Amino acid sequence: MNQFARLNMIGSSPAMDAVRRQIEKIASVDVPVTVLGDTGTGKELAVRAIHYLGRRHQAPFVPVNCGALPEALVESELFGHERGAFTDAKFDSAGLIGEADGGTLFLDEVDALSLKAQAALLRFLQDGTYRRVGGTKIRHANVRVVVATNADLHALADTRQFRRDLLYRLDVVTLRIPPLRERGGDAIELAEAFLERLRSRYSKHEMRFDSQSLVHLREHRWPGNVRELENAVHRAFLLADDGFLRLGEPAQAADPQADALSGARPFKTERAAAIASFEVGYLRRLLVEANGNLSQAARLAGEERSAFGKLVRKHGLARDRSD
Repeated sequence: MNQFARLNMIGSSPAMDAVRRQIEKIASVDVPVTVLGDTGTGKELAVRAIHYLGRRHQAPFVPVNCGALPEALVESELFGHERGAFTDAKFDSAGLIGEADGGTLFLDEVDALSLKAQAALLRFLQDGTYRRVGGTKIRHANVRVVVATNADLHALADTRQFRRDLLYRLDVVTLRIPPLRERGGDAIELAEAFLERLRSRYSKHEMRFDSQSLVHLREHRWPGNVRELENAVHRAFLLADDGFLRLGEPAQAADPQADALSGARPFKTERAAAIASFEVGYLRRLLVEANGNLSQAARLAGEERSAFGKLVRKHGLARDRSD
């Protein structure tokens, strides 16, 4: 457990215990891994744990967000290039795979790779050989490839947006990171850990949560998962002016009738929670039906794409994969 705390994998729920057991098993074998999970669940932390608890822990860990790679330069970024290979290639480049030799290459948002880039990655995974852009020499790299995504790769393969042969090559072992809503009391444990870091960072050791915040931590669904929680704690810390962090709805004036209702919350709070729950469920169903295509999901909803996309982002759901 201490080794996971050192890697910032916090949480005592049965769901996280199961994840940690899986990570220990996966770290002991040297095969490609696919890590699945909603936005903000902590997929990169899990990948780092796989690397640093495995035999490659002293070798490089090279993370890359595939969604941020320019399509025209994907092969150059991954495999490197020779000087003069293209206009701006003024120096030789080892590429990300060359940098990760002996260690782990982490491809986040792997579903964002174009079909051409997927084909290039598949060739490397088959035998570990590659050639720099503009080069003729066949090179070899001993790299463990771990990928992560919040997309359904099998659904994307069915619609030919993701190569099925690459999917099978990557999908030797799958690790699913549960959303925060499935992790019991982990929200409170995580919030306390975030608060402790903020106390040290801002030298305000007297700061603490008020009692209503603890209720909110237990009851909120956290659609943005750990990332949403961390940002909420940080925001409440910065806005606090009396030593107390307040999460969720502002405190309501005392109401004897409300107090008489065991566990009842104010109408405004209940209404907001019900609307948010409906929106999240509705959006998820549409995105599944549209295979993650935001434009198609907006058409199914009868909404403008921009407004629909704003609502999707509000709840931290699937990222735009259309067009």
